[in-house]
Amino acid sequence: MNARVVVLSGSTRFREQFEDIARDLTLEGVIVLMPHVWVRSDPAYADIAPEAKFKLDELHLQKIDLANEVLVVNPGGYIGASTAKEIDYAMRTGKTVHYTDPEPLRAEPDAENQYE
Repeated sequence: MNARVVVLSGSTRFREQFEDIARDLTLEGVIVLMPHVWVRSDPAYADIAPEAKFKLDELHLQKIDLANEVLVVNPGGYIGASTAKEIDYAMRTGKTVHYTDPEPLRAEPDAENQYE
């Protein structure tokens, strides 16, 4: 039996929502990949170097490669520039993309704005 693999994407400001969704999916038997460095919601990462943010972004794209599908955590419809980049990447690589809230107009992917 092969479990479904889902990667959660979205702004790291939504840590609580990520954790709730990851718990629920895991209880359903889904393998969940997601960020584990909360740049926008954990003060410990307030001064993270741009190089580290770039590496986190690249790592997340690799998680998308491993997943069967992407679930965008976008409370209130929010999708920032780096999440838009992840969505674009997922779609270009043939991944199915779902949203927790209806898909809004979103920011364009921006390589300068990593892990919003």
